Amino acid sequence: MRALLSVSDKTNLIPFATELARRGWQLVSTGGTAKALADAGLPVTGISDVTSFPEMMDGRVKTLHPAVHGGILARRHRDDDMAAIEAQGITPIDLVVVNLYPFQETAKTPGVAFDELIENIDIGGPSMVRSAAKNFRDVLIVVSPGDYDSVLHQLARPDGPSIDFRYQLMRKAFMHTAFYDSAIAATFMRIDTPGAPLAESSRPAHHHPQPKTLRYGENPHQKAAWTERPDAGKWVVHQGKDLSYTNLLDLDAALRIVMEFTEPAASVIKHTNPCGAATGATIDAAYVTARDADALSAFGGIVGLNRSIDAVTATALASTFIEAVIAPGCDDEARAILASKPNMRVVTTDFEALRTGEYGEVAESRSILGGMLTQEADRVDEARDPWSSDSGPRVVTKRAPTADEWEALRFAWRVCAHVKSNAVIFTRRERTLAIGAGQMSRVDAVNVAIRKAASGGDASTLRGSVAASDAFFPFRDGLDAVVAAGATAVVQPGGSKRDDEVIAAADEHGIAMVFTGRRHFRH
Repeated sequence: MRALLSVSDKTNLIPFATELARRGWQLVSTGGTAKALADAGLPVTGISDVTSFPEMMDGRVKTLHPAVHGGILARRHRDDDMAAIEAQGITPIDLVVVNLYPFQETAKTPGVAFDELIENIDIGGPSMVRSAAKNFRDVLIVVSPGDYDSVLHQLARPDGPSIDFRYQLMRKAFMHTAFYDSAIAATFMRIDTPGAPLAESSRPAHHHPQPKTLRYGENPHQKAAWTERPDAGKWVVHQGKDLSYTNLLDLDAALRIVMEFTEPAASVIKHTNPCGAATGATIDAAYVTARDADALSAFGGIVGLNRSIDAVTATALASTFIEAVIAPGCDDEARAILASKPNMRVVTTDFEALRTGEYGEVAESRSILGGMLTQEADRVDEARDPWSSDSGPRVVTKRAPTADEWEALRFAWRVCAHVKSNAVIFTRRERTLAIGAGQMSRVDAVNVAIRKAASGGDASTLRGSVAASDAFFPFRDGLDAVVAAGATAVVQPGGSKRDDEVIAAADEHGIAMVFTGRRHFRH
């Protein structure tokens, strides 16, 4: 059995290769990988001894040879394939261990030279990966050191590696080369002139490490995987069951809301919508307020916090049932308290990396049956600074908001942008009161919010509140419903053909209304 090893990332390479050699595998390698193996005392055959052709052009050409690709691509069940390589004296290659030149890492270096980027574009590596992946039924393709142990385990099986395992490695391999090529393309799209250095503010986009297999997708019959973006900081799971597909979607929704705030903020998410969001003097106060905004729905929810979890917050989290919490940190005392809830997923990540990396700059993508949709990420930039009559959205009614209403409107607008449309929400200056999400009309959204408030025991809590609508009111009926619920001020984008009618209705009711000029649909 012959294994070809050619890796840029040499993590755990020597233990893996040592075990292969112990099991009788012939090790074939290139350049620096061959040197590392030889320095470790392992028997290694240089690639030039296989191809009978020297590595040349500083390693640009070394594995692009029929002796390599013929050995990888030969189908073992095809007599003609096997006869063809035998006639050329080619030995089959049964295991290919390849990861690629560090293009992404090189591109992260501020001011890196254009030619250095060019030389870090791997050619032979992706070719070997694709050849081995194409012939996955006969050749194991390994692109991640994290798979070494699994490969050794599978090789020890009486019947050898299973077809399912081979197929799993194949899919990882094609994803590996796809992301690699997309990172190269994205980087050079940011360089206008050939030969110019990469600007210091530029970052290579769309590079991802290998995907992690999830237990299942939205439903148990759906397979799913998770790929992290390295520029955004690693998500560290400190305890609890494995994260699921829906957990990750909800954690993302929770993060998006709390990252809108600089003051301590918390969100509680169910099915990607907030059932409560709040700010507070401390993070534990913010969490308790967000949870109690809709305590019934908060049961089994996902929590986002924009401050590290301390002991007081941990005690509050442990006092009810939640599926998962994400925060920028968790101190030792808090971890000891949360350990009493072993099934609760506790996740931390670097919020600052999310803000200073490519968050808000990269495109967001999602698939549809007919292809792929891509758009710029939505950011609530117009609510970044405090609002007042002197600065902020345009007052369109006779009455301007009070100082307290301005603060509440800004809070409502930042949360509403992250609620599935059509959305109308009611809030105070530091907390949500009722959320009407994902409805077919604005009136329906208002009515859902009213029912949510009533389910909490008292719909009259909406009296004196403010309301936010993620898009304009097409008719006055939605505005009338908001006022009937008890709101005294409203924020909306404006832009309807019937804006004048809606403004007149607001003046008729004596409420304040402001237009942001910017819609925030979230589908």
